[in-house]
Amino acid sequence: MSDADRFTRAFETVGEDFDRLGVHLWFPIGSAAVEAVAPAPGDRVLDACCGTGASALPAARRVGDTGALDAVDVSGPLIEVLRAKSGDLANLRAHVADVTTWPGADYDIVQAVLGIFFFPDMTAGTEYLINRLRPGGRAGFTIWRRGAMVRAGEHLHDALAKVTGVPAQPRPSRLIDDLNEPEPFRAWLTERGLRDVTVTENPLRVPMTPDLAWLVVTGSGYRGVLADLDAGQVEAVRAAYLEALARDGLDELDATTLVGVGVRPA
Repeated sequence: MSDADRFTRAFETVGEDFDRLGVHLWFPIGSAAVEAVAPAPGDRVLDACCGTGASALPAARRVGDTGALDAVDVSGPLIEVLRAKSGDLANLRAHVADVTTWPGADYDIVQAVLGIFFFPDMTAGTEYLINRLRPGGRAGFTIWRRGAMVRAGEHLHDALAKVTGVPAQPRPSRLIDDLNEPEPFRAWLTERGLRDVTVTENPLRVPMTPDLAWLVVTGSGYRGVLADLDAGQVEAVRAAYLEALARDGLDELDATTLVGVGVRPA
């Protein structure tokens, strides 16, 4: 199974855990991203990889009744949650679709929070989103800062290897690994055709109680590594993972993000 297929499968099955984790991660991260890109009343916004609305909901409230927001995600279950949450926002339209083929154009704002690194081709997908903007429109892309989420992921994969007997394999290097610091990210977005690019670092550290530590797994893309395990194996992974976190003294999750904002030239 490819990484893209694994992540798609994960987000089809995260259910309520994704939204429960949102209180701690997705919503503060989404709010910070919206503050950085600053949609204004009357703007037309495309929110790509929208999940359950961490950035779509605050952006829709900012653009108001005279604006409009298209929220797009490949996960039907997550879109259903967003539709239930956005009942009071007539300006928000939620769609189950692949945003890298989304036909809309001439948006004032295009934003994607923790989404572009899931694209099969991160560069082509990001350029496609930028091209959904009108000339002079703004794009805002949020990624993890280098080191964020890493230690939790390493302990999870070690626990998986312990339970299954399959040695943990080093994660293949990906483009995002070269971009997850402010200056490389700014330069890369400039190469994609944006001008006046700024990158803001948004620190976020979350206390890692055992319940939250496991929710980080079941409510995120990490859930994909559990997909082929039976219930007993999942429980064994959970126990080994929490034991490793405690042994390592990891009582805080680094969830720091970078928000890159730039303008499509007129």
